[in-house]
Amino acid sequence: MANDTVAGKASWADEYEDEVDTLQPQVYTDDDGNKVIIEFRDNDDGKKVKVTRKIRAKLVIEHVNKAVAQRKKWDKFGEEKGKKAGPDLSTTTIGENIPLKLGSSTGKSVEAAAEEEAVDKIQSQLKTKNITCRICKGEHFTSKCPYKDTMQPYDEIASTIENVKLDDSEGLGDANPSKYTPPHLRKGAAGGAGDSLRDQKRDDSATLRITNLSEDVTDNDIYDLFSRFGSIARVYLARDRETSLCKGFAFVSYNDREHAEKAQQAINGYGYDNLILRVEFARST
Repeated sequence: MANDTVAGKASWADEYEDEVDTLQPQVYTDDDGNKVIIEFRDNDDGKKVKVTRKIRAKLVIEHVNKAVAQRKKWDKFGEEKGKKAGPDLSTTTIGENIPLKLGSSTGKSVEAAAEEEAVDKIQSQLKTKNITCRICKGEHFTSKCPYKDTMQPYDEIASTIENVKLDDSEGLGDANPSKYTPPHLRKGAAGGAGDSLRDQKRDDSATLRITNLSEDVTDNDIYDLFSRFGSIARVYLARDRETSLCKGFAFVSYNDREHAEKAQQAINGYGYDNLILRVEFARST
């Protein structure tokens, strides 16, 4: 009778084994097809906690490089030798899949990519604006104008004519008493030899037009460059009204046409201040 009672009583060793088995990780699949992993861990307070993870398998078809696809078929080696393909959850933590998209600037430096972006931005802005040539007023860039070497810009022609008129008007009478006025130009003076001179048209046959000048050129530079060929009657250097810098062209008038021809032959094509000068006879207006 005593033997039956002892035989029906559970052993303490069996209870310990059951407790140890319940602390082992458990892996199974639930009714929804999710993989459930139950683990027991010690938290920061030293207490044992139960951690349950559910993993849902999702089939994703992706197109990869052939070399990458072949590497995935290689047999595992080292400590993973003999295990099935794919990552092992006991040794590998699966993180978020981040796709890498390579743009068109691959292989280019940051400076080159920024420069291309700036050029594209400028081109997009120019599409909304009308491009006007400063020389012939055509719809193209000034650097691509077919008349850039033979024609003077319209704006410079207008300013030149205006400046010439202003210079001529300075020689006429002025109401300011501080300036000297020739007797034949004073009010009430009888007409004399000056009237006939004013009626005559100015002779521009000995006037040269110099272009492709740098903005640092001065009147004295032009005079020193052309005075070696003969007597100069007048030097006009076109300047910007705001900056007072040279606008790139000038006029030189000689007293003798022969001197103007010598200067034109000598200076035309001459290198001055890192620029090639162009000298031609001014067209009479």
